[in-house]
Amino acid sequence: MNGQDASGAIRVAVKRKIFPAVGDREAQLVLQDIAFEVAPRSFLVITGPSGCGKSTLLNIIAGLDRDYEGAIDLGPAKDGVTFIFQTPRLLPWRTLYENIALALPDGDPRHAEIPAMLDRVGLREAQNAYPEMLSLGMQRRAALARGFILEPKILLMDEPFVSLDDPTAASLRELLMDLWRRHPTTVIFVTHDRSEAIQLGTRILRLAPGQASVAQDVAVTLTDAQRHDRAAVLQEQSRIFAI
Repeated sequence: MNGQDASGAIRVAVKRKIFPAVGDREAQLVLQDIAFEVAPRSFLVITGPSGCGKSTLLNIIAGLDRDYEGAIDLGPAKDGVTFIFQTPRLLPWRTLYENIALALPDGDPRHAEIPAMLDRVGLREAQNAYPEMLSLGMQRRAALARGFILEPKILLMDEPFVSLDDPTAASLRELLMDLWRRHPTTVIFVTHDRSEAIQLGTRILRLAPGQASVAQDVAVTLTDAQRHDRAAVLQEQSRIFAI
């Protein structure tokens, strides 16, 4: 795993986030007194059950939701944020290659790196295909390629492997870790899958269901090799989620 440096940390402080009342639905407190820092080049996983505020918190960090009390300080990385969503968001009228290229400004020298990036994600032979010709797993590989070609300082990921079969999700987790090692960046990754959280994260932030707060903030102690060992992952899962 990548080393961590305390300088230039991301600082998150959300005092309160409320969804306003709509019709017969009462106002809902979603997040309260959430405060933490994220070290550069670390891999933070935010986890918890559906409805606990994971995606809302990620949207606040990304600047997509500004209706909250608190402050987000991305430090020197504020101009280098990339977001990978649950859906790949590929333009259907563009080829795979064109979808990746669209992420870069015209004339950007990183255009020359697209073929190598497509090789890394196993999509070089599909570069001229349109999204409808690709499986969901392939589309999500494309989303990873598009995210990393930007060389982001912060990579935000909102359940990017949800609804995939186990073998496809496992291969994409392997791919993500390989890309992260090749292109070190700060990752904040949202998932409800506890095993996925442990396999990927250097640290886990667990949100408490129904309490709008942090239930647990703990480092993952597994080595790279142990992350491939199901027994080791299950043991770590028991340790972390025993509370």
